[in-house]
Amino acid sequence: MSQQIIAETPIGIPPAWAIMQRRLFDVMDEGWWLFRERYCLPDGGLRYAGPMQSRDGADDFYEAFVNWPVLYQLGGADDLIDVSKWHWEGVTRQLTDLGFLVDEFERGYDWFHIGESMIFFYSLCAADPADEVFRERAYRFAELYLPGSPAGNYDAKTRTIRAPHNGAGGPRWGINDEWRTFGADQERMRSFGLPLSGVPGIRGWGDLKANADLMGAEMIRRLGAGDTAVNLAATTLTANAWLYDHSDRFSAWTLEYLDAWEERAKANGGLLPDNVGPNGIVGELHDGRWYGGNYGWNWPHGVYSVGSAACVAALNGVVLTGDQKRLDFARQLLDHLYERGVSGAVDDTELSIRDRWEAELGEDCANPTLLIPNRHNDNGWFDYQPPQLGLPVWLWQAAFESPDRDRLTNLRKRSGYDWRTVRDFRNKEDAGHEAPWLAYLAGDNPGYPEAMLGVALSQVQRRMDLMAVDTVDPADLNIHHWQRHNPVATEALLQLTTGTPQLLYNGGLLPLRVLYLDPDRGRPGLPPDVAALVDTVEPDRTGLQLVNLSATRTRRVVVQAGSFGTDRIDEATVSTASGEYPGPAPAYTSQPPAPGTRTVVVGGNRLEVTMPPGRTIRLDLRLTRNTYRASHLALAH
Repeated sequence: MSQQIIAETPIGIPPAWAIMQRRLFDVMDEGWWLFRERYCLPDGGLRYAGPMQSRDGADDFYEAFVNWPVLYQLGGADDLIDVSKWHWEGVTRQLTDLGFLVDEFERGYDWFHIGESMIFFYSLCAADPADEVFRERAYRFAELYLPGSPAGNYDAKTRTIRAPHNGAGGPRWGINDEWRTFGADQERMRSFGLPLSGVPGIRGWGDLKANADLMGAEMIRRLGAGDTAVNLAATTLTANAWLYDHSDRFSAWTLEYLDAWEERAKANGGLLPDNVGPNGIVGELHDGRWYGGNYGWNWPHGVYSVGSAACVAALNGVVLTGDQKRLDFARQLLDHLYERGVSGAVDDTELSIRDRWEAELGEDCANPTLLIPNRHNDNGWFDYQPPQLGLPVWLWQAAFESPDRDRLTNLRKRSGYDWRTVRDFRNKEDAGHEAPWLAYLAGDNPGYPEAMLGVALSQVQRRMDLMAVDTVDPADLNIHHWQRHNPVATEALLQLTTGTPQLLYNGGLLPLRVLYLDPDRGRPGLPPDVAALVDTVEPDRTGLQLVNLSATRTRRVVVQAGSFGTDRIDEATVSTASGEYPGPAPAYTSQPPAPGTRTVVVGGNRLEVTMPPGRTIRLDLRLTRNTYRASHLALAH
């Protein structure tokens, strides 16, 4: 049984952030209803009558709903979890009919894309771990990659996933049919450059026209077999299954596969290579090159795919073991890139992804800032872009070790823009506001909660407006259309209510710093009327404020240290003085509690707070991290 305390302090003037936060919950719950009416079939699938490519596209159907279970887990509508499952099953039937799935799982594609779609599934598992149907699916999907599986994806002798495209159908040799002849007609890919280095007679994009068949044949040979670094994201499948019952089979494979890539990185001077041949040799299919694999360092995205997969897998290693050293090969990868950073303006630089930075940096695209190499080919490092902050932020979030915090501090010093600026945008990953959030946690961006909630409300309203005037016929839809209209935006709520960054989009789990449970409704999330603000995130300390905006109803909320329940709350310092807490608290010290506070011994991972009408409470939680094994914790009803 969790320790219980009562909020005693009157709210006085309700905090603006609390009012805005509850409004955000309300408008998103209105938004997903509108989305369903506009874009969904009666069975939960999506209205679509357009063409499909040979292998690509299944992820885009699931991506329309990826963050809906997250909204439920944070405190969205009671029926949102059942609606989310209904859509998952409807889309799964739809994609099965289209030939993309076998036994409810991807037939065979790359894990850059599979990871994007699977975050929907992982979030469903985390939001309702008592659902036995999804538990069985989690086991069945994870079994596809274990040694001896009939699917045959894994070669235990070489410790490799046997093909870049893989899934329920086993290794799916080759590449997308559309690339079998790769010529100048693939103009939409021009910004990413040549798919392969060292193809005779092809030195630039203009050479493709006369050599399209040659490039296609080389892509089949070099990109259609062997292992690739983005397959590291498959470890989330087995980590997710392990969270249910801690089966050694799932943890053993996850760590074995992670170990294999760590050893390859160590042999490559600490830098993760992107390809391994059928015999387990790095560069085997690429004339000895450690770069050039499918969705690897050379093409098309570089650090966006390789760096993300490395961080996802490293974080999975920490979830399974609690060992922070599991992050080292991802840390070394990022440090390698940061050491090669230069100063330059986005506006003056040729880069493969421009629209992301124009939204994230705005007018600062004209100012010199840190640019790091994203890709590598025969001529060395190239494609310099600002660093994607989600990767180092998650390394810090997983370990809270000084070097991880120092890495972020150094990135801020080398940036040519003010990290406190909050811009009104939303990208595909529902991320990109890490800089102003980190500045807030550092104590020098006090207006961030209201500013970020304002952005979230603005972006949700924008999508509501787009849906209201959308007259596109389903036969003419682009399969990214749904993602661009999805009105559920969780970045602000994750940061502010749980002290957690947006998840890594290409296949990451979401270990929340704080999880709230509603004991009266037997479900996760903040109760109605209750708002939360996490303002302090430190290795052994979380500071947060709870507010009950109801004038008549008492609410109960359980504060849990981590969504996977790993941390122990040793004690909670409760502020009893009146008035709203002004912002991030000073660093924890061993001094006795200040006047107006009292300390409650907890000794477990949960603390129950009773919130009478119009009351607020500030909690300063002293933690011992990684006390318990990570787990999908079924809620008591």
